[in-house]
This record gives sequence, C-alpha cells and structure tokens, in this order.
Amino acid sequence: MSGQERENFMLSIILNKISLLNQLQDVNTILDATLFEARHLTHADAGSIFLVKKGRLEFCHVQNDTLFGTKGAGAARYRNTSVPISEDSIVGFSALTREVVTIDDAYHISSDVPYKFNESFDERNCYHTTSILAVPLVSLDNRAVVGVMQLINAQDEQGQVIQFSEQSKMWVRVFSNNAAAIIERSMLNHELILRMVKMAELHDPEETGAHVQRVSAYSVEIYKRWAEKRNIPSAEIIKYSDLLSRAALLHDAGKVGIPDAILKKPGPLTDEEFEQIKNHTVSGAALFTNISSELDQMTHDIVLHHHERWNGQGYPGRLVEVGEKSVRKPLAGKEIPFAARIVALADVFDALSSERCYKPPWDNKKIYNEICKDSGVYFDPELVEAFFEITDILHAIQEKFT
Repeated sequence: MSGQERENFMLSIILNKISLLNQLQDVNTILDATLFEARHLTHADAGSIFLVKKGRLEFCHVQNDTLFGTKGAGAARYRNTSVPISEDSIVGFSALTREVVTIDDAYHISSDVPYKFNESFDERNCYHTTSILAVPLVSLDNRAVVGVMQLINAQDEQGQVIQFSEQSKMWVRVFSNNAAAIIERSMLNHELILRMVKMAELHDPEETGAHVQRVSAYSVEIYKRWAEKRNIPSAEIIKYSDLLSRAALLHDAGKVGIPDAILKKPGPLTDEEFEQIKNHTVSGAALFTNISSELDQMTHDIVLHHHERWNGQGYPGRLVEVGEKSVRKPLAGKEIPFAARIVALADVFDALSSERCYKPPWDNKKIYNEICKDSGVYFDPELVEAFFEITDILHAIQEKFT
C-alpha cells in the first residue's frame, strides 16, 4: 500500500468512526466511544477525558485495559476531581495553549516545560505511566476549548509500551477535531434536559438535578451489568445505554403538575393526596404521547410506569374497560417495560439514600436489606442481582453527584 493509499484508508476509518459517534446523543456514551476510538487509533493502553466546566477541567471519563480490562473502569469512571486550566498540569497546559502535548517518559520530563506529571494515580493503582499524548478538544468554530483527551502508554504489536508515533498524533488530531463538535453538541443537549428538570426543581426542591443525574447513572450501570452477564453485543449495549441515560433524567417530569402543598408536605399523605401524587406518572407521560423516536417511546414508558411493582401492586397500570367504565389495571412482572423496571429500582435506591422533608437518609446497609427483601416483590429479581454486583459503582455515583 502506497503512502497516499494508506492516508486515504486511514481517513476513511476516521470518517466511519465519526459517523458512528454522530448516531449517539448522550454525552457520557459519546465520551466513552470517543475515548475508545482514539485509543484504538493510537494503540493506547489507557486514557481519560476532561471537560471544561466553570473555568476548570473536570474529570469525566477513564479507560485502562491493564487495570480495568475492556469491560470498563467501574467506580473509577465517577472519580470526582478537577484541575485548573493552567501551566501546572499536562492537561491544563494543553487546554490553556490549545497545543498537543507529547511526552515520551512521564517520569523524566524536561525541566524546560512548566508542567509536571502527577504520580498519584500510578501510586494509587500500581500502574506505570510512560508515554502520554494530551490533545485539546476545540469547538468547531475554534472559539473555545471543550476539554482535553489524554492518551496513555502507546503499545506495539507485542504489547510493549512505546512512544506515540507522528502518524498517531496526526490521525488522533483529525479525529479529535471532529469528535469535539459532537461532544459539544451532546453537552448542550444534556444541559437542555437538565433545564427541563429545573422546572420541576423550582416546584419540588427535593427533585434536584443531582437526583436525576444519580438515577440516570444508576440506571445505566444496572443495565450494563445485566446486559454484560447475558453477553448482549456491545453495539446494542451502547445504543440502549445512550437512550436510557437521557430518558431516565425525565422520569419525574409530571411532578410539575402536583400542588406544592402535597409535594412539600412533611407528614403522611391522605388517600386523596396520594391519588394526586400517583397522577404525576400519567400527566408526565402525556408530554411524550406523540411518539416519533425510540427516545420518545422509552421516556414515555419510564415516566408512566416507573412506579409499577413486580408483584402487580404499583401504579398507574393500563386502562381497561370494565362494563361502561374505564379503570386502571396495574402491570406485573415482564408486562412492565424493561426501562421502567430499571428506573424503578434506581429511583427507590436514590430516594431511600437521600434526605426528604418527611425522612432522614437511610444508611446503605438498611437500604440493601430493604431492596433484598423487595426483590421479586417490588423489583425485577434479575435487576436486583445486577444491582448488588455494582455497589462500589453506585457509591462512586453518590459521591460524584452530591
């Protein structure tokens, strides 16, 4: 293959990767796919992505085949840390200068440069970082830096750590320029959904942006563990997670229609008040009745059915004709849409672990006992099994979205 043929071949690969990214909408799913594809282009063992938030670089995603394998970074994905955009750190310098930073040996960086390598990750995880490639993610109009992608330890065909080649640097820059625009778009979409959530938050201060982000993250992680155990193809897992992450954010959209006196009542609700609370599922689902996409369908299912119970004792059920009247018959078991079953478990976990006007937060041991007791009663037992296999990830999500 000639040099020109090789260049055309690589460009076609990058365009294909960008096309696949463009099919995704959720920011976390896009970050995961972007980092994976960039590592594939450069044969990097590990990497992380930092996004610019409130004038700092916030750690948002990590992958490391040596430490975590190809299944993902688990709790490490939700590490709650940020660094300033300054010359002191490698990613900070890359964001500040918009330059690609290449380091052949992290432990022997020239004294001529202002940044230093932070050894804390290596020390904490018994890892050894050698080669580093930090690439700024710049918006399509070149006005702003969206974030920085840091790739670690390029490898040869035998798995030995080597320097990042000039070709790798060129191809990942082409890829990152396009990926940055997709990431920026997904961030704007995510913020738009959170602004919709804030309407409910103004009405019900307990239903905060942090709450819905936790429920969304719990739901995705429970689903991923459930799916991985059943050897569901990775492309299907990515697609479903992309939808679920966004749809779960809107699970309580209908609460905007519930009176403040009921939502904020510190004591027990009367039967009449509880009936009004139950109606938030129906009124919220009405926002998504004009189904025009898979996201609309999943959001409708979650909003309407996330208070159903596995044993058929939840609400609102489905409308059925009894004589001349229409009544609601609760759903049970696998009649309940799968996404709603996932969010039901995630939502109860977060509600029990959070302070409410009518109760203090429960400790995790008490919550786990309750969920275990309710497996096969309130919750899908298969999802409860997946839930208990990722408690370390759930704790990390709690810490990140406080």
